[in-house]
Amino acid sequence: MTDPERVGEGGVSSGEDARTAGLPVLSYMLGRLNVAYGHALGERLDMIGVTRAEYGALAALRMKTGLSNAQLARRVLITPQSMSEVVATLERKGLIRRWNDPEHARILRAELTETAWGVLHSCDEAALELEGQMQAEMTPQERELLLTGVTECVRQLGAWVDPPDRSAART
Repeated sequence: MTDPERVGEGGVSSGEDARTAGLPVLSYMLGRLNVAYGHALGERLDMIGVTRAEYGALAALRMKTGLSNAQLARRVLITPQSMSEVVATLERKGLIRRWNDPEHARILRAELTETAWGVLHSCDEAALELEGQMQAEMTPQERELLLTGVTECVRQLGAWVDPPDRSAART
């Protein structure tokens, strides 16, 4: 098997060669994209005054209002303990409000405040600008193929979440 350290340095010269050599090209590139995108998005969100986890929680609540801390943590891919800190910060900033679940008094549900919608809009603009930068040299067909393929990979790994709650959407 080819030494992964030599990829791109004369060892394995192309994606096809790497796949033939048994190297995890797609997973490697997705990992690189995740790190690069996360860093770039984090810088943009810093200017808005929210973290990536806070943006993730706000976006999840846009998709489905009334989520619990545990449900938010699963959707944002962080631990429930970390989400507790995120939720407390969002509540302090006035971006979410919480209430006791009527059937389970120990569970707190969350929803976006009016202020949150403006912040969320700014975050979305930053994310869309970054997506535009990433895909600047792709055709519309290539963009659609990429989205379809990545969406199917997520679905196959069981990481799909609920479709958006259209009643919560704001224009």
